[in-house]
Amino acid sequence: MLTIDDLVVEHRSPGRPVVRAVAGASLEVRPGEVVGLVGESGCGKSTLARAVCGLNPVTAGSIAFEGEPVTPLGLRRRKLTGIQMVFQDPYASLNPRRRVGDQIADGLRTSGDTSTTPADLLERVGLPRDFAGRHPHEFSGGQRQRIAIARALAARPRLLIGDEPISALDASAQAQVARLMRDLAVSSGAGLLFISHDLSVVRLIADRIAVMYLGKIVEVGDTAEVWARPRHPYTEALLGAIPKPDGLGVLPAELPGDVPDPAFPPSGCRFNPRCPSVMDVCREKEPAFGPVACWLHEPK
Repeated sequence: MLTIDDLVVEHRSPGRPVVRAVAGASLEVRPGEVVGLVGESGCGKSTLARAVCGLNPVTAGSIAFEGEPVTPLGLRRRKLTGIQMVFQDPYASLNPRRRVGDQIADGLRTSGDTSTTPADLLERVGLPRDFAGRHPHEFSGGQRQRIAIARALAARPRLLIGDEPISALDASAQAQVARLMRDLAVSSGAGLLFISHDLSVVRLIADRIAVMYLGKIVEVGDTAEVWARPRHPYTEALLGAIPKPDGLGVLPAELPGDVPDPAFPPSGCRFNPRCPSVMDVCREKEPAFGPVACWLHEPK
């Protein structure tokens, strides 16, 4: 359904170095599949998602949706439809001046669906039907995000993208909204690209996990396999940093420092300054992309 091939997205500002936010990432999403994209803040997850939606111009590489190239959004409506996005902040993604029912109706008009009402979609995401006549400021964060999901579903997308859709919510609402997005996408046969830095939630809903570091996908695999046997040192560190009920689970001492500046990435493997298993070749050559991009797992 979605094929991202060697995608490069650069940000340019006058008088400042070029920032390569996405530096050659490749990923696929199949119909009815949930793919979780995880990584630290600043690794390029949201930039990749916005490029898939046509909100960020592509510097190099390609994005194809159902075999058709994704083109940047312009003032005129593009020919390609079927991709909808649920943004991170439900307080900013809804128009505060319009009733939520009217905003959901925009998507219904786009899809040409005359048999469904905004109240139907609100009910589908677990909200009362009479909420359609209210304004966004009358709702909690979790309710607003459900409304944003209903608005996205109104366009009958074949690919749904969640860009950190639970990070602004209370802990009690995060798992509920994540499961809701999965259930709605799978039941309609749509693909779901779910972006988050919360691996514990991604584990609950994703069929496959893609791990991103400094603009690169460093590991991809089935969720259960990656969780049980992580292969890339960065993936191991992310899983080791998940808090445990006994209070354990902190960033390992073997993984020092922060994500490097994407304007000045290190040579060779981008993870080598922080990797506990770094070798000489890691500092000299970048590993090829595969299920895991690491010299420790290169064919001998």
